[in-house]
Amino acid sequence: MERTPLVSIITVNYKQADVTIALLESLKRITYPNIEVLVVDNASGSNDAAKIAEEEPWVQVIASNENLGFAGGNNLGLLESKGALLLFLNNDIEVPVDFLEPLVAVMQEDKVGMASPKIRFYYHPDTIQYAGSTPLNYLTMRNQAIGYAEVDEGQYNIPQETAFAHGAAMITSREVINRVGEMFEGYFLYYEELDWCERIKKAGYRIMYVPESVVFHKESVSTGKQSPLKTYYLNRNRLLFLRRNTSGVTRVAGVAYFLGVAVPKRIITTLVYREPNHRKALVRSILWHLNSKRYEYTT
Repeated sequence: MERTPLVSIITVNYKQADVTIALLESLKRITYPNIEVLVVDNASGSNDAAKIAEEEPWVQVIASNENLGFAGGNNLGLLESKGALLLFLNNDIEVPVDFLEPLVAVMQEDKVGMASPKIRFYYHPDTIQYAGSTPLNYLTMRNQAIGYAEVDEGQYNIPQETAFAHGAAMITSREVINRVGEMFEGYFLYYEELDWCERIKKAGYRIMYVPESVVFHKESVSTGKQSPLKTYYLNRNRLLFLRRNTSGVTRVAGVAYFLGVAVPKRIITTLVYREPNHRKALVRSILWHLNSKRYEYTT
C-alpha cells in the first residue's frame, strides 16, 4: 500500500444536516492529503441532501430513496467510494486536523483489519468515551468501552489490539471488505460493528485501538439516549447477534439469560418508571424473531 493511500470517508445523515455540516467543516481542515468524502442522506424526507450539497460542494452527496439504516447507508456509500482505505464516521463526530495520519499508519501494519481512534465526548472534551473495548460476555451480551467516563490523563495512550472497534469511528481496508463482506444490513441500527468485527477477527485480522488519533463524539444525536427506538433495536439485535455468531450451549445459555433475566428486569423497570412505550418496544423486539429465520448466520 502506498504511503498516503486514498481514504474514502463515509458518513450517514438522517435529518441532521447541520450536525453533518459541522463534521464536514472539521474534515475540511485536516492535514491528511488524500481523501474523498461521501455523505449518504438516508431518506431524511426534507431538503437535507440539497442543503449539504449546497454548503459543502466538495463532498459527494448520495440521496437514498429509503432509510437503509446504519449499515445500509454506509454500504451505499461504500459502493460509490474509490479509496483503498474506508473510514466510517458518525455524522455527530468532529475531528482534529491531525487525526487521520495515525489511523492510516496502523492500517498498514501486518494483519490489521480494522482500527478505531480514542473517542472523547464533544461536550466534555477531556472525558473518554472509548479507549478500546473488553471482550463480549456471550451470556450477558455485555462488554465495556475501556476508559468510559474517565478524565483523559494519558492513562490509555498505548496502542493495542482490542476486542471491538467503535461504530462511531472505524477504519478498514477494501482488501478486508473484499474478503469478509460489507456490514450486515439486517440489524438496521446497533450491533452492526460488533458483528463486522467478529467476522474480521474470524478471518485472521487484528482490530486495533489507536490513541494517537482522537475524535470527539456528540453521542445519540439521532435517536435519543433512552428512546423507544433505541430500546427496540438494542434488544432485537442482541438476540440477532447471538443467532448469527454463536451456536450450541453458548447460544442456548445466552438466549435463556436474555429471556429469563434481562427481559423481566427491563419490564419491571418500565413499570416502575411508567414507560409503556419502552415496554411495547421490548415486546416487539422479541416477537420480531418469530418470523426472521432468514437472518441465521452460517460460517
